[in-house]
Amino acid sequence: FTSTRDSMSVKGLVATLLPFAGAIPGSIITKRNIATWYEHLQKPSWRPPKWAFGPVWTVLYAGMGYASYLVYKEGGDTMALMLYSSQLLLNWAWNPIFFGQHNVKLAAYEISALWVAVAACGVKFFSINKVAGMLFIPYQVWVTLATALTFDIWRKNGDKPEPVKEE
Repeated sequence: FTSTRDSMSVKGLVATLLPFAGAIPGSIITKRNIATWYEHLQKPSWRPPKWAFGPVWTVLYAGMGYASYLVYKEGGDTMALMLYSSQLLLNWAWNPIFFGQHNVKLAAYEISALWVAVAACGVKFFSINKVAGMLFIPYQVWVTLATALTFDIWRKNGDKPEPVKEE
């Protein structure tokens, strides 16, 4: 026996957790490349501390997932779901490109597309549910910072930097 209220909360939980599904493989790729690659790159002094990334992304993933549930609950249209899916796929793709392939140039282009997709999705969500749209504001701010960071790392290190192997 499941009431409508119970099934809605399950849907809300699933929607809230969905962004983590693609984030987990990306985080594994990232962890494998921090010490062996990322630590050897030249980075700007204004970058956030390493410890901030996990908590920030946890909050942002939960927020975007819950926002998608709010839009779904309001009867969100196909465009809203397409925008959400595209930004989510772009989000998931960045870590394998940057940390997995060490392709900083492609990652810079990719995160630029992500920035546009997040903005478009946030605006569309806001037109359907104000809270859902506002949940995208911190995400947009963080992606803006991540975009600037990616471009600065690209500028300082080149297209596909590899650590210098000492003999």
